[in-house]
Amino acid sequence: MSGRGAARVAGRRGGRRGRRVVGRVVAGGLVMGLAPVAGLAALAGMALVGAGPQVFVVVGLAVFGAVLFLGLLLCVPRPRPPWGRWVRAVAVLGVEAAVVWQVGAATLSPPVLPPGPGKVAGQREWRLPTGSRLAYVRIAPERVTRAEPVIFLHGGPGVADLEGDAEFYGRLASAGFQVYVYDQLGAGRSARLADPRGYGLARDVADLEAIRRTVRAERLNLVARDYGAQLAAAYLAAHPDRVARTVLYAPAGLAPARTPARPALSAVALGAGGLPHPRALAVATLLRVDPVSAHAFAGDRELDARLALLLRHPPQPTCPSSGPAPGYGGYVALAGRAAPASLRTGSAGLAAPVLVVKGACDAEPWSEVSAFRRVLPHARLAYVGDGVPPGRTDAYLEVLRAFLTDGQVNAYEGDGPPPGYRGP
Repeated sequence: MSGRGAARVAGRRGGRRGRRVVGRVVAGGLVMGLAPVAGLAALAGMALVGAGPQVFVVVGLAVFGAVLFLGLLLCVPRPRPPWGRWVRAVAVLGVEAAVVWQVGAATLSPPVLPPGPGKVAGQREWRLPTGSRLAYVRIAPERVTRAEPVIFLHGGPGVADLEGDAEFYGRLASAGFQVYVYDQLGAGRSARLADPRGYGLARDVADLEAIRRTVRAERLNLVARDYGAQLAAAYLAAHPDRVARTVLYAPAGLAPARTPARPALSAVALGAGGLPHPRALAVATLLRVDPVSAHAFAGDRELDARLALLLRHPPQPTCPSSGPAPGYGGYVALAGRAAPASLRTGSAGLAAPVLVVKGACDAEPWSEVSAFRRVLPHARLAYVGDGVPPGRTDAYLEVLRAFLTDGQVNAYEGDGPPPGYRGP
């Protein structure tokens, strides 16, 4: 064979060898990319069969390491000299050990958590027959002139601001009302459940009825915001004769039924810097498959802190923001809450006066107003325009006071949002 022919043959062999090397590197990269997925799948599978954190974390890391090792072997060609194979083995094992060590340490080490919210002025605690322990503040007038107290129901679920809400809604005491502001079970300064499956709308309704009995009121005036509107509507359906008047500000979650907080489930996989983090990925995976295992692995304070990171960024950046509240409820925020069938079908037959209030730029879609007006056909709608912070303006307070005292408000008659509305 001529020198030119030999060169061509060598070139073809070299090209095939190069393609094989590239193919192995690509395959190895794909396998290494699957290593986190395989590890999280193993972690989730072990959690589903009832394994504890010590078991499902170790199994997840072992599967991650095994798949990563296979990917590294594919990426690094097998040299012919024996000494080269030893060098390859040492290099692969070194990289494997370093990566698994770093991922394992990040997964097993809980983040540094901020201190929990401290007590606010006037804070007390209800120990209810339902088993719930709820933090609350009572604001009383100099002389009680109205028999039905005002109960404020915060939103989220799980977004509580006991101090700020007590300061704002406590101003209704000047009209002769006793005002009660409380953190719902699992949120803010109230107690948490050991089993997060115990949270839900039915428990919140039972707690609210227990509160009514505890304060010895025949009927309640309910003032609600966001998810609190769904709670108020569900209480109306269950106890229609126990409600005097209801105000629903920026109502959410009635139709369709409210599902677990998908944005929170997505954002919880990110660390404080907004980048994927091994422990956060593990927590997010467990939340989707088994909240009990998630709670055993990452407790209430850790998930509260992760939810706080999410809620620091308002969904409507063009709208005024009230800023982050001092306390959240991570696990209670992830519980699904289906509205009662009687509300979704409009067959509840509710008679208590209801006022739905929309601001110019709150976080809930205008379509939720239509949903509440369908199931509460006698409800009136009021529009309060701009204000900072939303939901705590003097204009809204005047609407509240007028409706709760004499029922006279300037109703908004339109079906769609008015000019100047900037919300979703």
